Amino acid sequence: MQAVEKFDLGTSDPLKEAIAARDQDVLSIVGNALAAQNAQLAFQPIVTAEATDRIAFYEGLIRVRDDMGRIIPAKQFMPYIEEHDLGREIDCASLRLGIATLSRYPNLRLSINMSARSMADGKWRRTLDDGLARAPQVADRLILEISESSAMLLHEVLIRFMAEMQPLGVSFALDHFGGGMTAFKHLKDFFFDLVKIDRCFIHNIDQNPENQVLTEALVAVAKQFEMFAVAEGVENERETAILQELGVHCLQGYHFGVPRLQL
Repeated sequence: MQAVEKFDLGTSDPLKEAIAARDQDVLSIVGNALAAQNAQLAFQPIVTAEATDRIAFYEGLIRVRDDMGRIIPAKQFMPYIEEHDLGREIDCASLRLGIATLSRYPNLRLSINMSARSMADGKWRRTLDDGLARAPQVADRLILEISESSAMLLHEVLIRFMAEMQPLGVSFALDHFGGGMTAFKHLKDFFFDLVKIDRCFIHNIDQNPENQVLTEALVAVAKQFEMFAVAEGVENERETAILQELGVHCLQGYHFGVPRLQL
């Protein structure tokens, strides 16, 4: 009788192994870049809605350079590292680069992304405290930007942190505003200076009456709580015109400028 070949199925899962290998590759790329100080900011302008040729401030977006010299944007690696220690390291690098940039350009206002996890991290907090101690003049031009979902993770800690930082002049932005619709019950307790309306409401807003109504409502909420409203992801003049009619204060998107490594 011919022997039957047996396959050892074991407990391995090729898909899981592939995902684990990919994640490990991402961790290695980011870790190596940080160790070699191959991180930098790309700057995207945020313009005033009233005069779109006037820049209100810039957002500093972290980039890393891999061993081949390729520049990798945060959206390609943050989902894999945000719950890892490297997520805190990236936030520290962003903050250091942001404070250094503000020190170099005395007329610049700059927003830097942070997470709730980093806010509770001792190294990130020392980076902030040491940076502001060395360059106290940058505090009133620094905007710390946190996503709505992240803000909800440790909202009580964030409220205390904001109350501590704002007397120094530091401002706060709530990113992806309205995307999760979870912040409203806590919004009155926060001290956000501005909100960035989630791009899901902005895309093709000129063709979508429902998004026009929702965006108008989000702008009204922002104004009620004395916060500036920024529209994210603006791609063309038609969207710009609608957003100006709806009363947003500032506009951000490729229509006004892509992130660039030089100011």
